[in-house]
Amino acid sequence: MSVQLTSLEKRPNGGEINYGYTPPDYDSLKHSEPTKVSQIHVQVDPDDEEQENYTGCAKVANKIQTAVSIVLSKHGKKISLAFKLLILLLYFVYFGYAIYYRFGDEGSIRLLVCTILGVLLLLIHIFQRMCESKISVCSQRDKTTSKGFRKARRYTGRFLMLAVFVALTVFIIVDVLLDYPQNAVSIAGLAIYIIIFYIFSKNPAKVNWRPVFWGFAIQYIFALIILRTKWGYEAFQWLGDRVTEFLNYSNAGAIFVFGELYTNHFFAFKVLPVVVFFYTVTSVLYYLGVMQVIVKRMGMFLAFCLGTTPAESLNAAGNIFVGMTEAPLMIQPFLEDMTKSELHAVMTGGFATIAGSVLGAYISFGVPANHLISASVMSAPAALAISKLAYPETEKPKVKGNDFDKMGKSKDRNVIEAISSGASNSVKVVAAIAVNVMAFLCVLEFVNMTLTWFGDRVGIESLSFQLICSYVFYPIAFFMGTDIPDCRRVAELIGIKTFTNEFVAYTELSHLITNKRNFTEYTATWNSSSDWFYQGEDIILPYVNQTLKKGIISAKSEVIATYALCGFSNFGSMGIFLGGMSALVPSRRGDLSKIVLRAMIAGNVACFLTGCIAGLLYKDYGSNL
Repeated sequence: MSVQLTSLEKRPNGGEINYGYTPPDYDSLKHSEPTKVSQIHVQVDPDDEEQENYTGCAKVANKIQTAVSIVLSKHGKKISLAFKLLILLLYFVYFGYAIYYRFGDEGSIRLLVCTILGVLLLLIHIFQRMCESKISVCSQRDKTTSKGFRKARRYTGRFLMLAVFVALTVFIIVDVLLDYPQNAVSIAGLAIYIIIFYIFSKNPAKVNWRPVFWGFAIQYIFALIILRTKWGYEAFQWLGDRVTEFLNYSNAGAIFVFGELYTNHFFAFKVLPVVVFFYTVTSVLYYLGVMQVIVKRMGMFLAFCLGTTPAESLNAAGNIFVGMTEAPLMIQPFLEDMTKSELHAVMTGGFATIAGSVLGAYISFGVPANHLISASVMSAPAALAISKLAYPETEKPKVKGNDFDKMGKSKDRNVIEAISSGASNSVKVVAAIAVNVMAFLCVLEFVNMTLTWFGDRVGIESLSFQLICSYVFYPIAFFMGTDIPDCRRVAELIGIKTFTNEFVAYTELSHLITNKRNFTEYTATWNSSSDWFYQGEDIILPYVNQTLKKGIISAKSEVIATYALCGFSNFGSMGIFLGGMSALVPSRRGDLSKIVLRAMIAGNVACFLTGCIAGLLYKDYGSNL
């Protein structure tokens, strides 16, 4: 309750002074006429009135509630920190006992690896928070750095580039070309793509070679770790197995909705539920902030190495995990002020990679999970490199070098809402996949029948879209290092991926992978020259009455095709990406429409470059690949 006094004082001339809410000057009042209080306003505070209505237990509960609110407002951060430390301590107690109780099996290794990664991320986060002020001071000091120091730093960077280039060249010669000289074809492919894109660059004179060199160098180093070291290969093999195991949990929902025989309709009831499950999990991780932390660290690494802006780097890192229309949501605060070169890099990164949700679908096809995961990782720096070669920066970026914290946040209010919104949002993706696959397969069949009819008129048998692609894209397949007998088949897959979509292409690749598995099982029992034979491109297995359509391809060609197809770069995706980006930043619709075709081609070439790296480093691995 508050009391308001309105003081009225008579002036000598008959007027009044209304002091209102301001208390009068008591010193002056000593020498003036007595103040006459004519009005007293009583204003009742609603909260005070509500408290007076409390009785008994309600009054006690209200006092406790008020006290708790005051404590939380004053010490909320300390209490939250103490609670987190307690949870962390309890986890380490559990971890220690679990390792002591049972160590050596796969489960203990999984627990150990996840714990180490979690601790590393936590330490990096704490270290960054502690050093934020120091980094700010250093960045201000860097502005006043002398020209001599900047010049020395520039020459140091060039020397480092030269040293890395020499080291990688020596390694390629000694470790690859001396034993497998045929892999030099892939080097020619890398050189051809770089030369062509430099010639047809938007502005060749403005090309900054730092992001170009380091993008390809990081891609190559990733490939060395993944493909040429035992521990790197086994690590990604283990990661691929865990992802496959994780995605198999989607079977529970498929069985509940579609029944035990859901695999009879493999694509609709097995593949699409995987997309729903992965999309939902991604939504939860985005709400919890886990996705932002991982993407931020990888983005900072790319920005440090390549010298790219935070927006470009964060988007490239995000494309490893999410799709081309979801990753820009993380950098939405940057989009309005991005330069055309930055927008081109964002779009190229989206075209050069695939979403984690469809990655799960491709794994369910039988495509090796470890190669799909490594392809997404390797294509991220390659996309930045080829983008900066095709569309170099000619403007001054407005985004500051330390703006990594301006990432979009989840709009969900709790985990339950994140699960629900993730599942609901996946409906659009599932529907888009289903109708696109149906539409493109229908159109492809129509085109093939039409081409066959025209071919029959002039004596050309079996003329089809795939046949045309097998010749048009033959050079691309060849210069990636594909075995010559398989070049036409891989070229077919590239054409299907470019003019339809990668889903249809991976479906075709999965048939070849299945053929290889069936052929291997068959020849383990029957392996003489009379036990099987070719009929055109098909392989006939008479003893099991089976025909392997379009035959088989070698393990090397299979790996190269897996890497080359791993991207959304096709004409259909141009409309999807342009529509999604235009919705996020309508004011840049004109700029986006001008660069989308160039970005799609650049994204395709980034995938081909990844295929070239795989072909270059491929050996007769046996157990290694």
